[in-house]
Amino acid sequence: MQQGAEALHEANPNVLVILSGLSYDTDLSFVRSRPVNLTFTRKLVFELHRYSFTNTKTWSSKNPNEACGEILQSIENGGGFNLRDFPVFLSEFGVDLRGKNVDDNRYIGCILGWAAENDVDWSIWTLQGSYYLREGVVGMSEYYGVLDSDWVRVRSQSFLQRLSLIQSPLQGPGSQSKVYNLVFHPLTGLCMLQSILDPTKVTLGLCNESQPWSYTPENTLKLKDKSLCLENTGPNSPVKLSETSCSSPNLSKWETISASNMLLAAKSTSNSLCLDVDETNNLIASNCKCVKGEDSSCDPISQWFKIVKVSK
Repeated sequence: MQQGAEALHEANPNVLVILSGLSYDTDLSFVRSRPVNLTFTRKLVFELHRYSFTNTKTWSSKNPNEACGEILQSIENGGGFNLRDFPVFLSEFGVDLRGKNVDDNRYIGCILGWAAENDVDWSIWTLQGSYYLREGVVGMSEYYGVLDSDWVRVRSQSFLQRLSLIQSPLQGPGSQSKVYNLVFHPLTGLCMLQSILDPTKVTLGLCNESQPWSYTPENTLKLKDKSLCLENTGPNSPVKLSETSCSSPNLSKWETISASNMLLAAKSTSNSLCLDVDETNNLIASNCKCVKGEDSSCDPISQWFKIVKVSK
């Protein structure tokens, strides 16, 4: 590996050198005990691949919170740890865009949350919507393809929306004048916004239109530099922004819970109510899902949120 990297650098010192792992590029764990020592710096990138079928039994046998937590730990052990010192490139991931694969539908929310949180660079499998010839079939459709079978239309606009946040750099290099949080909802690809029409109302909207948020060490979610904090108002009721909740911290504390670390639970309810989304994209609090040892049939995906750091 080191010889190959040095050969690439010698051939062209202006390109990045990308190193892949073992087991279909899911395992870079050997780098922990055998660090890559090279004559050059500031151009080494590690890459990983990850699909739902990388860990099919995990997704099909466990509830999604447990499965997501296990997968994220597998990614960390398999190469994500390199993010502490190097860029990590998620060079292959994707799903069947027909939307009927349960494992895919759970995996993609989990991986998008990880990608946004870590601001990883990525490439999707795949662009093409069909093949001229594959496995002896002319015009075989590629259902992981961003394009439809005609290579003209987009196969799934909603999937492109889900990718929109990670298409922008979130944590720039060097010193940053602005540091804040976004509250990302991987199922929709949208972020938490304060309503323009009602300053107490919270809804989902485009992430590039979100106000900056702060998630404090005390687990308070508030609009950055404003005295408006997110308050739980009871089961299946809309959450709201209020000044009162900022002065009564217990009302505005939201703790990440579950193995997935993607449920935001209201501490004022002893973590029994979690942030959720209703059918009109308004934010509510509802009973936390899949936190009591349920089986793989339970579905918490609407409650998956990721608090993302942005520094620009």
